[in-house]
Amino acid sequence: MPRKTNTDKSSTRNGRTRSTEVRTQRPKPKIDFTVDALDYKNVILLKQFVTDQGRILPRKYTGLPAHYQRQLNRSIKRARQMLLMK
Repeated sequence: MPRKTNTDKSSTRNGRTRSTEVRTQRPKPKIDFTVDALDYKNVILLKQFVTDQGRILPRKYTGLPAHYQRQLNRSIKRARQMLLMK
């Protein structure tokens, strides 16, 4: 028995329809700072890169280069260990 061909071009193999809308991106927070400011003691700056739930924002939202993002992660984790941040 031959397969039924899909006459509707907008749906995909799994039956979901494709969205033709363009998703709007979240605005990236533009925060100017020096690299030396990424220190575990600078809690005010580090809190800007953490959500209300305490999760570290990913690089795609912070807009930081990979090297600075790793340094930021280390600083936040150190501040948490020293109980400077929750």
